[in-house]
Amino acid sequence: MENTFKLTEAGYQKLEQELEQLKDVDRKKNLEALRDARAQGDLSENADYDAAREEQARIEARIKEIENILKHAEIIKESNSKAVSIGKTVSIKFLAAGSVREFTIVGHLEANPLAGKISNESPIGKAIIGLKKGAKVTYKAETGNEIKIEILDIK
Repeated sequence: MENTFKLTEAGYQKLEQELEQLKDVDRKKNLEALRDARAQGDLSENADYDAAREEQARIEARIKEIENILKHAEIIKESNSKAVSIGKTVSIKFLAAGSVREFTIVGHLEANPLAGKISNESPIGKAIIGLKKGAKVTYKAETGNEIKIEILDIK
């Protein structure tokens, strides 16, 4: 069975835009670079040609990767549920530290903790999926430490 990739609508659109950029802009620039490098003559010692070929391989690999993701994507619909789910933004209080952070729960492909987007497959994501406002839970972080949190708000 093929893997499905859980994406928000915004994440899906971002990948579509990247694919369009790769196909319509980057690929064409790369073909020009290859043409220019070939025009320089001897390809056996042509660093520009080698670099253009490597870039071509990178572009084509990324195009295939994105096409595969989009083909097997499952777009997560906004839920009216009051429970934590993918696409929801959650305010969490870390009870030991007393700090409050806000995270948006996303599929693993869109995760970017520094931007406040955490994966539903991360330890904290797994711990809070399905919970409601006011719930307290302890989860085991990647460091091995047990962390107690409380869900303050879900939007």
